[in-house]
Amino acid sequence: MTKRRPALPPLEALTAPELTWEEAAPHSTQFGDVYFSREDGRAETEHVFLNANRLPARFAAWTHARPFVIGETGFGTGLNVLSAWACFEAHAPHTARLHLLSTEKYPLGRAELARALAAWPSLGAYARVLCQQWPEPVAGIHRLHLDERVTLDLHFGDTVERLCLLDGQVDAWFLDGFAPSKNAAMWSPELFEAMAARSRPGATFATFTCAGIVKRGLKAAGFTIAKVPGFGRKREMLAGEIASPPSDARRAQTPWFTPPAPARAEHVAVIGAGLAGACVAAALARRGVAVTVLDRQAPGAGASGNRQGALYVKLAAETNDQSRVYLAGLLYSARWLEGLEQADTLWSRCGVLQLAMSEREASRQKRFLARHPLGEGVVRALPGALAPLAGVPGEALHALYYPQAGWVRPKALCEALLAHPRIRFVKATATRLEASSEGWRVHLDGGEALNADQVVIANAHAAAQFAQSETLPFQKVRGQVSQMVLPEGVAAPTAVVCAGGYVAPPLDGVVSFGASFVPNDDTDETRDEEHQRNIDELRAALPEWVAALEAASGPLTAERLGGRAAVRAASPDKTPYAGPVPVAAQWASDYAALAQDASYRFSTPGAHHAGLWISAAHGSRGLASAPLCAEMIASQLLDEPLPLEWPLADHLHPGRRLISALVRAGD
Repeated sequence: MTKRRPALPPLEALTAPELTWEEAAPHSTQFGDVYFSREDGRAETEHVFLNANRLPARFAAWTHARPFVIGETGFGTGLNVLSAWACFEAHAPHTARLHLLSTEKYPLGRAELARALAAWPSLGAYARVLCQQWPEPVAGIHRLHLDERVTLDLHFGDTVERLCLLDGQVDAWFLDGFAPSKNAAMWSPELFEAMAARSRPGATFATFTCAGIVKRGLKAAGFTIAKVPGFGRKREMLAGEIASPPSDARRAQTPWFTPPAPARAEHVAVIGAGLAGACVAAALARRGVAVTVLDRQAPGAGASGNRQGALYVKLAAETNDQSRVYLAGLLYSARWLEGLEQADTLWSRCGVLQLAMSEREASRQKRFLARHPLGEGVVRALPGALAPLAGVPGEALHALYYPQAGWVRPKALCEALLAHPRIRFVKATATRLEASSEGWRVHLDGGEALNADQVVIANAHAAAQFAQSETLPFQKVRGQVSQMVLPEGVAAPTAVVCAGGYVAPPLDGVVSFGASFVPNDDTDETRDEEHQRNIDELRAALPEWVAALEAASGPLTAERLGGRAAVRAASPDKTPYAGPVPVAAQWASDYAALAQDASYRFSTPGAHHAGLWISAAHGSRGLASAPLCAEMIASQLLDEPLPLEWPLADHLHPGRRLISALVRAGD
């Protein structure tokens, strides 16, 4: 099939800026410019960006359900963002929400960020929240929940590149960055065109500069501009707005992924109380939406019901969209879990070791590290002894260590997420979905029905039971986890160790390991043969540790083990479904020409079941995908900027299977 979107940037860590310091003020040696005014940086921010964009008055008058969105070119020290957050708290009604997005090609380290922001004690509380969540400098989007009403998306990478990949619209722009005379490459026509294309009608901008290249570029992109009084010694600066932004040309190649129009979402029904459903419900409730969660079992009773689950990923040596999604998901999940009120009882950031069990896998791991230098804060090699990081004896041919990964208590996590006051849990089975003039009517097994503005299907392989989603292909995969009491005197794993299976550090003295992988099997009774398979995998990965276990308590046999079996749901391409549910029959008709010509161009946008969404097929890596997919759906549903680049959002779209099937039909 013809490639229909631009290549994403390399999957790598970004370069930290070279700095010199004059007291608390950082100075870029690369660009020969300061990050903020030495006279009064915060006062300059308020004059240039807050007041010139009329933010105090606009915040005070904000009554929309969606958040007010600020876009910034050049995060720097975060002074502008924190000042905007403080302004929002001072002026906005308690029902309003703020969404900040900012690009940065050379992110500061956490220590440098804290040092720079220490210059503004009045912003200290805001700075502490930002520094606590500050992400690794990996290219891509990093979503931070600064509080329940304020979200920050850090778009790490080249500004023009990042804005071209942004899926979202902006209400006010902070056009910042080093001066055009110092960093002319950023102030390009492509930047102003990307800003215009990502603007809402009436979006404003403000910038400290009056340089001719900026005036000409903004005007050519469709902005009206005016010179207004500058700050301090700068006599003038620019401000303005765009009344009629240009249409987004990106969908000309993939019109089927055109998102449905925003609709009312005061009450949303979520079908499924496992990890996928609980994450969606929590993401919506945090945004002020009333949510009813429906499930035939208690929260976390299905495949999400294990005592422990590994938060891990296995990234491809050759970068692909799936790896990008899972890496973003891993980093988001770790940050999100740390921010939960009960974080200490719900998960452990103990790290994950992926062992290479063959020379071929060792070679693949080395190739991955060479091609994707993500930084030691994300993944690094561990040659040799396992004990320093894993806490158990043994030697690794080669291994990858993910310090931000670990293990989670999935069932407890589901219960904690659904305890939100805006979430109501109903123990019932949804049997049929019926579109109505006011949204959806969800029919239940007892003959009752529930009305909701919108619906999210999140009940794993049972998602295919509904007429609207029955064409989505699912594979049932049985998995059995084995458990044993750790004998006294035997070292406990201190990190999750993965090979053919995984073993986690003990929880309440019990070690969990496994899990088996049995496709096309939907039974959930435990089996001795699968316990034995888990034992064999554990012995192959950690032979010295298993020998120590057996020396302390006798042969490790299936009969001695407890455990649990459950059925996961996977998609044929092993990527989850996260997005609006397509009208399959209409897609098959509207895009039938793809079977004859995979590069055929269409103008018809994709038809979707209005107000119907799905988060499913998370397989065995749901802890790395379900939280980010929940953010995706909540953002789409409520007309917010997305937490992933638009090509990756397209990659998750459930309609991708319909398009690929049409293309394959013509091969």
